[in-house]
Amino acid sequence: MEHFTYKIHVTGTVQGVGFRPFIYALSKRYLVTGTVTNNSKGVEIILNADSITLKQFLIAIEYEYPPLATISSIDYEEIEFQHFDDFSIIETEEVGEVTVNIPPDVSICKECEAELFDPSNRRYGYPFITCTNCGVRYSIIYDLPYDRVHTSMKFFEMCKVCEEEYTNPLDRRYHAQPIGCHQCGPALELKIKNEKLKIEQCDIIDKTVGLLKDGNIVAVKSVGGYHLMCDATNDKAIEKLRERKHRPSKPFAVMVRDMKMAKGLAVISAKEEELLSSKERPIVLVKSGSQVIHDSLLCNKSQITRPLTSLIAPNISKIGLFLPYTPLHLLILDKLNRPLVATSANVTDEPICTNLDDLRKLEGVYDYVLEHDREIVNGCDDSVMMVVNEQQIMLRRARGYAPVSVKLPFELKLKTLSLGANQKSTVAIGFRDEVILSPHIGDLNSIGSVEYYEKNIETLKRIYDFEPEVIAYDMHPKYESTKYALRQALGTENTQVELPLVELVETQHHYAHILGVMVEKQMSGKVFGVAFDGTGYGEDGNLWGGEFMVCDYDSYERVAHLGYFKLLGGAKAIKEPRRVALSLLFDMYADETLSIVNPTTQAFTKPELKTHYTMWEKGLNSPISSSVGRLFDAVASLLGVCQVISFEGESGMLLEELYDSSVVGHYTFGYENGIIDVLHVVKALLDESDIHIAVSKFFHTLVEMIAVVYTEYKDLPLVLSGGVFQNRVLLELVFERFPEALVPNLFPPNDGGIALGQVAAQMKQKQGI
Repeated sequence: MEHFTYKIHVTGTVQGVGFRPFIYALSKRYLVTGTVTNNSKGVEIILNADSITLKQFLIAIEYEYPPLATISSIDYEEIEFQHFDDFSIIETEEVGEVTVNIPPDVSICKECEAELFDPSNRRYGYPFITCTNCGVRYSIIYDLPYDRVHTSMKFFEMCKVCEEEYTNPLDRRYHAQPIGCHQCGPALELKIKNEKLKIEQCDIIDKTVGLLKDGNIVAVKSVGGYHLMCDATNDKAIEKLRERKHRPSKPFAVMVRDMKMAKGLAVISAKEEELLSSKERPIVLVKSGSQVIHDSLLCNKSQITRPLTSLIAPNISKIGLFLPYTPLHLLILDKLNRPLVATSANVTDEPICTNLDDLRKLEGVYDYVLEHDREIVNGCDDSVMMVVNEQQIMLRRARGYAPVSVKLPFELKLKTLSLGANQKSTVAIGFRDEVILSPHIGDLNSIGSVEYYEKNIETLKRIYDFEPEVIAYDMHPKYESTKYALRQALGTENTQVELPLVELVETQHHYAHILGVMVEKQMSGKVFGVAFDGTGYGEDGNLWGGEFMVCDYDSYERVAHLGYFKLLGGAKAIKEPRRVALSLLFDMYADETLSIVNPTTQAFTKPELKTHYTMWEKGLNSPISSSVGRLFDAVASLLGVCQVISFEGESGMLLEELYDSSVVGHYTFGYENGIIDVLHVVKALLDESDIHIAVSKFFHTLVEMIAVVYTEYKDLPLVLSGGVFQNRVLLELVFERFPEALVPNLFPPNDGGIALGQVAAQMKQKQGI
């Protein structure tokens, strides 16, 4: 049969995942000749084959690709005939616009784990064992294409044996860029503060385990940053960590050796187990409590001999568990044989520490540092997820899942940089029909966090050789992301060099929330969007957060919202639920509130109550808000659950604990001219004698609000977004009432999805589509 020459182009996550050796192996199976190479757009294959073999080859690519690969497209064309004597892998081409996906970091694979614990293997006990199917990717990348010279592994010269594996197309470690071994790869160091301890490499793990058993806090350098680790069964160690980190009650994540240990700590569903065991290894929020009862005398590995301390998650029945994703974690947990607190090493409101200079800010927190000499190029925190109604709900999209490429349902005409919001920040770049969404960056509340934010922008621009023509940003004038956008415009105007004009386009916060979900679900046409969150700047200059919208990619209409109430003290009200509740009491009873006795008024002194009444009456430092997030805070205060919070979302989590599924019914509320009056709800809560009934009916009331407003728009798809929908109880109740409701599954409902929505707002509004 006559042979022709074909050029095949594969896009997606196809670099750094063993795609070229996979193609090489296919060439041997189908007895074809040609070449395969990486380029700036993906993988290019030149193939000499007959038409039937070509079809078989393409089918094999589509259905047998490597486990870490994802394929966006496979295109082919016949080209002028070329003669090849064999099939070969050729050097990477670095021409043209970069569109290939950045591969994320993933956990150690089963093959490498088996070698790690095999005394006969030359990599036995090697803390950085990896192959083409697992290990670090994004965290070590300087640039694309993903080759060793573009990673922080370029500083480690391979030994002869590693090089033979690296250059053998049939080896599992062919072109595994982080490849190394005891002889030539990264090495560990154990330090007390900044002083290196004189310990042999082979003894460092044992020494670290001993320190953890003794109740020490160890800063451990991981994939995308440092963890602060301590024994999760040791009360004194946890107390010390909480005191030093000034973290009185926020739950800590716990790393466990394997699923057997996890099931000794929590009730875990099949879907939750699937996520815990996945190659991404996220932190998964699960119900605490053992599925099986272990005899306290059992000492088999994977079975804990002591329970978790209650200090892990005070007053909360959910815990965040995750499995080890690096060989270093596995080595520690295998010898320790008990769960470990593994919380991000960072100063409050700053990003995770990625080097020793950053870590020194926490010198008063940790006792020892377990360090290694492979540079973290791109910081990346742990991902966090939960399961609701058998759906994965992303709470933080980071390691394992990011950066991510999202397809747009339309095509952009102009390159767009979107800057996200101010909390749970992410950024994104959009070109043609694709958006690259960054990993979780965090809250932009400090100089360090803003610098990290800008570094993430520069990383995406550098790797993709990207210069925006449009910059999309949030409407809030005081957001750091907004300030960054305005600085870019100013810089462009003042530069002496000719640069393309950059158009600045602001996008309303809650509209962006809904658009992000529409993009993920590839929706077109109008939807009915419900955006419940803590704060978002509205077009009227007020703080929105309880919004009902009819929208498409062209525009939105705010058809309903919670009635406004005042936030006494402005930003202080976010940390003090009592201020929000007091404002609602003033709305109901005015100065009579000063003589009312309830949990909220009792949280203030008499002079404080009078001062706050003056603030409310005159509107001093009291912006108005329609926020459901702040309503949660108010309810928590009115019921005496909490008056001041130490972390975001604490009031909602505590209310979850009081929900009783046997309670039925909801409170009445006013609804007129698109405004929902919650004062009826506040009065009913105050009159309720049973706190469990009060909390349960409050949750039902929120669902009823959605139902009442949605009645007029029930022919439209129901789309939900905003940080309040991270509340498990509320989301479960919404799904029970509206099984077809759509929420984001690939990015968080919180502000981590704002950047994606901001890109989507440009598709029709500003680009003539």
